[in-house]
Amino acid sequence: MRNPRPHPDPRRPRRAVLSSVSSDSHTWNLVYLQLLLEEAEFEVTNLGACVPPEMLAERALDVRPDLILLSSVNGHGGLQAAAYAQLIKAQPALAGTPLVIGGKLGVAGAADRGLVPELIEAGFDGVFVGDEAVAEFREYLDRVRPHTVVAAA
Repeated sequence: MRNPRPHPDPRRPRRAVLSSVSSDSHTWNLVYLQLLLEEAEFEVTNLGACVPPEMLAERALDVRPDLILLSSVNGHGGLQAAAYAQLIKAQPALAGTPLVIGGKLGVAGAADRGLVPELIEAGFDGVFVGDEAVAEFREYLDRVRPHTVVAAA
């Protein structure tokens, strides 16, 4: 008998949990991102605006998504995002789940790109900023795979 091996479950759609950082009360960006994710055939749990890190982690543990996406429009994402990454990546069940952030991460315009290495170091698997953010995010979505299940070979 061969060892069980992980493989994607073709019957399950990819799942995403979508949120903003706790100080971001904007919602239209979340609606846009939900539609973009659904267009890419994700099942989306949109937690809405002003979500604290603990709530995001709790819902992600319930949903077991294939992607966790944070959005920032007001420029506070760069200041608040590390706390989200640390909490999410500290959960063994979520540690391998891709965690990404995008939008207006700071208030310094083009200089906000300087936040990217800091956010990657904090635990984010992708950071999308600037004029090419949406196109780069769409390409990233093509690489997100459903969690694997263990089945006998």
